[in-house]
Parts: sequence; structure tokens; C-alpha cells
Amino acid sequence: MTHARSLLFAALLPLFAGCQLFEVYDATPPTPVQRLQGQLVLEQGQLILQPCGEQRRIALINDGSSDVMRDAGELLAGGNDSLFVDLRGWPVATKQAGLDGELRLDQVYRLQGEGPACNEPGFDRLLLRASGHEPDWTLGVGEQGLVLLRPSQEPLAVPYLEEQLPNGSFSLSSEANGQRLELWLAPQRCVDSMSGAVQHLSAELRLNGEVQRGCASLGGARNR
Repeated sequence: MTHARSLLFAALLPLFAGCQLFEVYDATPPTPVQRLQGQLVLEQGQLILQPCGEQRRIALINDGSSDVMRDAGELLAGGNDSLFVDLRGWPVATKQAGLDGELRLDQVYRLQGEGPACNEPGFDRLLLRASGHEPDWTLGVGEQGLVLLRPSQEPLAVPYLEEQLPNGSFSLSSEANGQRLELWLAPQRCVDSMSGAVQHLSAELRLNGEVQRGCASLGGARNR
């Protein structure tokens, strides 16, 4: 009897293994995270996103894990009827009338009442944008190099090296054309001192020893 049971168990092993594999591979794949840009408005206490070039209306899920509700409220209170937002999240089905879905936020890259929006030229090729004031400066980063723009000065276009640092921070550095440039970036909520725009990275620009601070966000060619 024992020998018969052993043979039966051995015969059933492939079936058990098949069931386990079926359970593993038959699981519904997770919904992929999506990056969206568009117009953001506040309706009856809900933030509603209309993606660029679309008619869809998507509610942002406010679970307290993001500052977007507070930030949007402050910008809208400043006289803006709507805002531009660049964000990333997971789509969620909704039963709310008048909506085409909901979005559980993972990252808000940029939230602003003025400045580049849906029709920004070259955004899909941009890896990073940083800017600051007093004095004004803007820095754009692409695959081939970076360009620093300052009033009354020629654009500074140089190649760069990137270094990843702990806690999600990273830096870009260049020594070319007699200039030493470093841009240090940290994952930290940053508010533009002039426009009130909110970005997800704080920036520190060091040019030939001079330090200037500002904010930054990833462009359309880079999500993380």
C-alpha cells in the first residue's frame, strides 16, 4: 500500500506543479504607471485633470500622501482659473458620473499657473530643466549636453557627466570652455520664488565657484 501511495504521489506532482504555475502566471498584471500632462481644475473639492489634447476628465485620488491639494489650492487662490500639471500615477476605474477615471498619484513633477504648458517645444526630448532667480538662470539638459541661459550673456552649451548620489539625489558636472559647472539635485518639494510654481527637485547651480539656488523637474524624456 505504501509503495502504491508513493507512486500515486509521484504521478500527481506534475499536476500540483502545473496548478502552482497557473496561479503565478494567470494573475492579472499590475496596471502600469502613466505619466500625464494637462489642465488641472478644482471642482466640488476634487482635483480634475484633463490631459493635453484629450477630452477625458480624470479625478486625482487625494489619500493624503501628496501635497498636491494644498499646492493647487494656493496657486488657484492666487487668481488662476486652472493650472498646468505634469504628474505620474496609476489609473483606477471610477463609478463617479461625469468622470472617465481616477488616478492614484505616484509623483507630481510640476504644478504651475504660468509658464510652459501642453505646447512646450522640445519637451519630449528634454531630460531635465532647472531654473532660479536673482540673478535669473535657466538650464536645460538633453542627451547631447546641457545649455545654461542667463540674461545679457551668451548661452553656455557644454557636455556633462552625471553621478547618482544617495537618497535619489544626483549631480551633473562639466569642465569645458574654461568654465566649471556643477548642478546638484535633490528629491525635495521646491517652490519658485517668483511664480509660486511647485517642482519635485531642489537645485543648486555652482558656476566657477558661485552658488545659485532654484528648482528643477524631469523632462519628457526621463521619468526617474
